[in-house]
Amino acid sequence: MAAIQLAQKGTPLPYIAGAVAEFANEKAVGTFAVSWHEGSSLKGKDKVANAVMTKDGEETVGEASIVDKILPCVVAGNKEVAEWVEFAQTKVGVTNFKELEAALAQLDHHLVMRSYVSGYAPSVADAALWGALRASAMFQRNLKTKPEILGDHLVRWYNHVSSLGFIERLVEQQQVANKQQQQVAPKAADQGSFDLGLSNIEYGKVVTRFPPEPSGFLHIGHAKAALLNEYIARSNGGKLIVRFDDTNPSKEKVEFEDSIVEDLRLLGIKGDLISHTSDYFQTIYEYALKLINKGLAYVDDTDQETMRAERMDGIASRCRDQMLDESLERFQQMKEGTKFGLKCCLRAKMSVDNKNKAMRDPVIYRCNLTPHHRTGTQWKIYPTYDFCCPIVDSIEGVTHALRSMEYRDRNPQYEWFFPALDLRPVQIMDFSRMNFVYTLLSKRKLQWFVDNGFVTGWDDPRFPTVRGIRRRGMTIEALRQYVLMQGASQKNMLLEWDKIWTLNKRVIDPVAPRHTALLKKELVPATVIDGPTEPYIKEMLRHKKNPELGTKHTVFSSQLFIDQADAATFEVGEELTLMDWGNAIVKQVERTPEGIVTNVQLSLHLQGDVKATKKKITWLGQSSEMHPVEALLVDYDYLITKKKLEEEDSVEDVLTPKTEFDDAAMVDANVARLPQGSIIQLERRGYYIVDKVAGQNELGLVTLIKIPDGKAASMASKHKDDGTTAQSSGKAVVGGGTKGNSWDKSNVSKKPKNNSSGVIANDASLGLPKPQEVADMYESAHVYGDVELDHHKDVTKMYQSEKFY
Repeated sequence: MAAIQLAQKGTPLPYIAGAVAEFANEKAVGTFAVSWHEGSSLKGKDKVANAVMTKDGEETVGEASIVDKILPCVVAGNKEVAEWVEFAQTKVGVTNFKELEAALAQLDHHLVMRSYVSGYAPSVADAALWGALRASAMFQRNLKTKPEILGDHLVRWYNHVSSLGFIERLVEQQQVANKQQQQVAPKAADQGSFDLGLSNIEYGKVVTRFPPEPSGFLHIGHAKAALLNEYIARSNGGKLIVRFDDTNPSKEKVEFEDSIVEDLRLLGIKGDLISHTSDYFQTIYEYALKLINKGLAYVDDTDQETMRAERMDGIASRCRDQMLDESLERFQQMKEGTKFGLKCCLRAKMSVDNKNKAMRDPVIYRCNLTPHHRTGTQWKIYPTYDFCCPIVDSIEGVTHALRSMEYRDRNPQYEWFFPALDLRPVQIMDFSRMNFVYTLLSKRKLQWFVDNGFVTGWDDPRFPTVRGIRRRGMTIEALRQYVLMQGASQKNMLLEWDKIWTLNKRVIDPVAPRHTALLKKELVPATVIDGPTEPYIKEMLRHKKNPELGTKHTVFSSQLFIDQADAATFEVGEELTLMDWGNAIVKQVERTPEGIVTNVQLSLHLQGDVKATKKKITWLGQSSEMHPVEALLVDYDYLITKKKLEEEDSVEDVLTPKTEFDDAAMVDANVARLPQGSIIQLERRGYYIVDKVAGQNELGLVTLIKIPDGKAASMASKHKDDGTTAQSSGKAVVGGGTKGNSWDKSNVSKKPKNNSSGVIANDASLGLPKPQEVADMYESAHVYGDVELDHHKDVTKMYQSEKFY
């Protein structure tokens, strides 16, 4: 086994030699004992002179020499493995950041579709590369603070290899050596830290809870709370409780509860127990009676406005010193829902003038005659969240209650109930909410948008709900990674959307098939004068860098379509590249007096150098067998024009005048066969998600929603201060939701027909084989409804759901 001692402070540990030795020991090809000791400063290239290996009484000094000694025993003539070991030593073990960055990019690309560097099982190449990265201070620093810049596939692979037995043994030995020599460095704080300062952590006994109110859909802020509670529980071998805080029947619905369960499942979160606060209504009621009997609660019939003023000014209620019998009798009237009882509320007798206003005799029970979605009309009084939460937390065995910073002032209130009710105390800690620019996370304000028809529902792509950003093209994998990157910080931040969408792009780019789309407005017919005499269909890769995605069918013909924006730049005699075909020379360009191109003639020059041309043109061929189809390309803006909404701001004053933009387009026929939820890249236009297939909207067209890529241009608000928008296509409507919203139909036909150009929308009789779809990552049972998807793999597990709407 590798006997590890600390190297001199400041020198990189020879983890390559240690990892390679441990791998060899696990494979039982020999007994290699590697140690590295304190020594003099290391100079020049000999950075591992203090690494020593002992085998059969013979010592080998130096990491490179040690690796050379072990390699023949574990490589067995595998040239690829040997090359990756050399790569680890020469490319990854460098201190020049630019060189290291290039090496990491190469390794990340290599790991796109691989679990291991070479083959289907761990090899010495994995050991050597892991060792080089473990010893790299630059890699380790970025792994903690900015893992997104390292590459998702590289980080995934590194974390997986770190969990392998021989690597765990190596790290454990290093940790033992650290403790023995008392040279443990304090852990540096970073953005992704989950250190909340929790005490009384006992492995296997930690219990956390996520208590959503079923009064709306989960949004991105809830996702952080859920993932954080799950992380603390799982990392300490504990349990997670998902508890529905269903104490307000006026707001709660079964559909919200079902959607929360579904969205948590999509986030990969499964509670060990799912409960409801309503399960404990009788118990909570009895604890309320206990407070009254102990003289720690009273029933107040003061009107709401007066009560609010008295609490603000620290004035005791006239009911505060009422007799016990009167309090019990009034509470009974509340329970029965009498005329007088409906005017009352139960208040905890905490304080009159505490500096923390949350401690000024808070209301803990109130009347509500609305039938409860689970208990019906059994109860006419309901406990407040602040009262029932500590009670149920204690009863259900919660050890650590984590909640967002907005509740911080109410933490003393939470803790007051434990001794008052003789309950087991629960440790409570808070963390910051995730607030995003131009974004509302208040369920009340989001409900306002829904009620007033400015959006199509809680799953609208402009909403920050989990469902909304999923429809916009956010993958659950990216969302989960991003939330965990934020850690458990207690510092409130206003986040930009760029990083999360950049992370999402890295997830979808390797698995998003490439397709072609042209804007239908002023579409230009082009003739290839020396093109094929008869159109032919060629099978081509859907993603040149990922052959596993299968193939698509591309039409090559003498009659093409080209975007007006491209054709407008053509000059007679210039050479350009028709993407996926080759070079061509512009022979003729016909224009109207206004400069609109109406026709183009090209001549193929396939022997030309595609790298030498400046213009790479997307195009669509025409064929009687396979035609382009009509589609609608949709993009969105933020719902509000102000980055951060203050308390005094009115939503109505900051509404973005126009938030929905659409363009009629022609896309290649392959797109017509994609199921809902498929994520693709339209060449030169960006990433899109299939929101509706043909026939699912009023226009009968395929609808594609643009996915932000994290770049500044896609993240900037399209709204201008002068009241106009930065994007002109589509019809201007406030909000663009269900009320008053109408598509601009001037360029789109409701029932596509044959026309003189031969374009037919969505010809179902093509008879072409269905292509292999995206990847298992996009597999789904139900995405936007009951759609049969057994024959494809085109969605993502972020869409695995029985009920989407």
